[in-house]
Formats: sequence, structure tokens, C-alpha cells
Amino acid sequence: MPRYELHCHLDGSVRPGTVADLAREQGVLLDGPVEELVIAPRDCGSLTRFLTYIDVPLRVLQTPAALTRAARELVEDWSADGVVYGEVRFAPQLHGRRGMTLDDAVRAVAGGLAAGRRDTGVRTGLLLCCLRHQSPDESLAVAETALRHREAVVGLDLAGDERLHGGRPHRAAFDLAHAAGLPCTVHAGEAAGPASMWEAIDVLGARRIGHGVRCAGDGALLDRLRTDRVALEMCPTSNVQTGAVPGLAAHPATRLLAAGLPVTISTDTRTTSATSLTHEFDALRRGAAWTTREEARTQEHAARAAFA
Repeated sequence: MPRYELHCHLDGSVRPGTVADLAREQGVLLDGPVEELVIAPRDCGSLTRFLTYIDVPLRVLQTPAALTRAARELVEDWSADGVVYGEVRFAPQLHGRRGMTLDDAVRAVAGGLAAGRRDTGVRTGLLLCCLRHQSPDESLAVAETALRHREAVVGLDLAGDERLHGGRPHRAAFDLAHAAGLPCTVHAGEAAGPASMWEAIDVLGARRIGHGVRCAGDGALLDRLRTDRVALEMCPTSNVQTGAVPGLAAHPATRLLAAGLPVTISTDTRTTSATSLTHEFDALRRGAAWTTREEARTQEHAARAAFA
């Protein structure tokens, strides 16, 4: 079955061996075995702790060559996982510790994706992430960068902990994207409840929601998501790790899919969560009684919701 992945963070999907290689090349001293530093435990208890496992990959993704390699290898991993179309997202503003500009970072990742496409035939899309804890001006700079690279960038995202930082301050960046016809997705309903999803849709104009697992108790929100076909980018393993859901048997993807909502399944972070789409669907079969029927429906939703 052809697979589509819509929610995958580059810095959380760098192969452990590549992290180790880049650390050696750059003289970055690692504090322990690389797998222990980049793969999160099954139960992190919070999104905050989960994100700490991305710190080491970020340290070594500070050169164009490193970003290009990571992006190319991700496309190779998609191909091995049966993915025919994948969207990867990253925050270029986090890669300037050694002098890279936002444009440098985007060009490096786009180059790696292009190399991966040539080698595998996998189609790709690139999203840039604004970050909730950063200033509106920083987010506006990310949106402007996205528009300068429309040949490579297919969408804009807002990531971060919505319990601590609202999305409204970043509206100017999203208004700019909408004015240029650049589609948007927003992380919401992961660390906080339905209010963050309403904000994502009504204030930021999100066409897709990253995660959205905390929407099930709001009937009006479910109706809105269903009517407007706002796709939910759900990542089961990650959602359990961060404590957003207690386990796969209770994951809302099952009942939301049955209720006609456009649920999609992605990995979120292939390395941090030690997962793949194959693993995600196998886990849903074991933990939530999914069959190929459910998988096929999520793939249809993902194909329709793709930004590229």
C-alpha cells in the first residue's frame, strides 16, 4: 500500500549512526552512547522531556553538509518504509550556531531532499516551523524565508508547547503565508485542549492540525474538523511517549476515523520515537485492532491533505 507521511521532524529523524558520525567530524563530545541520547523512553511523561532527546541532533545539524546529509537519508528511510510521498519540517532558525542563515539552512535541506528524490523516486515536501516560544518577528522572518523559497517550501507550521505559549502572537507570519497562497499547519491539541485547536483554525487558518489528540470531547470542534476537512496529523507512538494519550488502545485516532474525520498517521520523529510508518500501523493493529481498512483510509486522507 503506498504510504504518505505528513508529520515528520528532521531533527528528530536523524539516524543515530549519522549523529555519531557528525559528532566525530565536528569535534562534538557526546555524554554517552548515542542511542541513549537520541531515542526517548516509552514514557517520557511530558512533551518537555521528550524534546530533550532532540538536543544532541540539533548540536550536530549546524552545517549545510550535515543538514543535506540528514535530509537525503530521511528520503532513503522513507523509501525503505514504503513511503511514496513525505513531508519533512524543520525550524531553520535553530541552525545558526555556526553562522548559517535561514536561507542557507533551507537550501541545504532542499538539496538533500532533491538528492533523495533522484535516488529513490520518493516525492517530498518541505515545511518551515515557526516556534511558539519565539518572538513574532522571528516567526515573520521564517514565513518570509518560506516565501523566498517557494520552489522548495510547501507549507508553514507552528510548533512548541501550546500550554505555555499561545499561537495568536504569530498571526502576522501566518497572514503573510495565506496572502501568498502558502498552506499552513499548526501543532495543537497535543499538550493542551480544544481551545488551542480552535485558535489554530480560526486565528491562524490551519488547514491541518499537528496531533490534535485532545479534541474528542468537543462536539462542535469535531463537527468543524469534519465539515472543513481539517486533517489531523496523528503520531501514535509519540503521543503515548509525551503523555498526550495513555496508550494505543485509548488513542482517539480509532474513534475519530470511524466518525468520519480526516485522520492521518505519521511518525513525528523517526529516531526519537524509534519508529516508522510500518511500526506505527503494526502497533495500531496490535493495540487498537486496526486492519488494512483503517490504514487505507488514513492513507487516502493523507494523500488528499498533502501540501505539495
